[in-house]
Amino acid sequence: MKAFMEQEKESLLEKYARLVVRVGVNLQKDQILVINAPIECADFARAMARAAFAAGAQDVVMRWGDEQSAHIRYAYGTPAIFKEYPDWLAAFYNDYAAKGAAFVSIAARDPEIFRDIDPEKLTLASKAAGGALLEYRTRMMSNQNRWCVVSVPTAGWARKVFPDLPDEQAVEKLRAAIYRTIYVDADTDPVANWQKHIDFLHRAAAFLNQQKFVSLHYSNALGTDLTLRLPKGYLFAGGSEDAADGVPFAANLPSEEVYSLPDREGTEGIVYASKPLIYNGNVIDKFWLRFEKGKVTDFHAERGEKVLGELLHTDEGSCYLGEVALVPYDSPISRSGILFYNTLFDENAACHLALGKAYPTCIEGGADMDSVTLLQHGVNDSLLHEDFMVGTRDLSIVGTTEDDRTIPIFENGNWAESLGL
Repeated sequence: MKAFMEQEKESLLEKYARLVVRVGVNLQKDQILVINAPIECADFARAMARAAFAAGAQDVVMRWGDEQSAHIRYAYGTPAIFKEYPDWLAAFYNDYAAKGAAFVSIAARDPEIFRDIDPEKLTLASKAAGGALLEYRTRMMSNQNRWCVVSVPTAGWARKVFPDLPDEQAVEKLRAAIYRTIYVDADTDPVANWQKHIDFLHRAAAFLNQQKFVSLHYSNALGTDLTLRLPKGYLFAGGSEDAADGVPFAANLPSEEVYSLPDREGTEGIVYASKPLIYNGNVIDKFWLRFEKGKVTDFHAERGEKVLGELLHTDEGSCYLGEVALVPYDSPISRSGILFYNTLFDENAACHLALGKAYPTCIEGGADMDSVTLLQHGVNDSLLHEDFMVGTRDLSIVGTTEDDRTIPIFENGNWAESLGL
């Protein structure tokens, strides 16, 4: 029986790996795949390598990470060493990006691995990486390269999600939950499942683009009362997008969102987070943000307030919004009842916003605009892009159009039935 279960687990892992290669980055023949993987996720990284070569990859390059070693460095290193990012590592990403490589990143961090680390060191490292990898990140966010973020469980992460279970059971329970969120099971083809799901998200995005909204108003019983102005020419996207080479890809697996960008200086009011935010290996929980003319002017968190303050002061753009994303409260991830303590999953359980850099592809012609022109069109820029969840069971979102019509978009946390989606 144990041998059978191991064989089934391997089979599902191989299905998952093929999904990432075929749908996530949609790897093409003779293309290079770069995989960023924690060492704990080696089995999955190797499965993706096999799937990539089966798809005709020219090469598969592994970039391994070890958060335990990183913790040691943060704990004992002086702040000065975190002000620099290695030239060789920046060259690694920039060079492979210039060669047209596709990039997969496995997001499976222990949510509180750095809870005892001085937030200043984490901020310094984040700023250094952001500056050194500006060219690479610009390419990713403007879809010049295809990329995908995915995950598999690690013991540290599973322990946080299921603290009452032994590590092995917690990992397997988290693994099963992840497979459900990405439509991977023993009886169906996940690639076909995803194509059907992507079709729905495309329909929802097309509806939002057709309405020519000028603003969205959010409200719920937590106290959220927020108005987001949308820039002229905004574009909602979801499920998959076309890269610069015309090949479609799905940047996140799982994904339940359709997303766009707000006007940089057009956010007014207060918003309450509905789930914890995991940032730099720390938990920020029960927090709110107040906006005036697009900028966060006040904030509070019951837990992690200092870390939240560091996040907001990363650079000039980190206290402005860069993304607005719509996710039904009754999404499969939300229905699971699991708080994943991982933004990749939790952001797909609820509507969310993001502080920091906006995706240039979310405004007409944005992929071809330089940074100055993007800013002139209300597109925020920053070294960071950090999602936080705001969706609740009673969330209402009402859109106002150019001709002053009001259209309910979300009612009771879900797509309004009147939209017919």
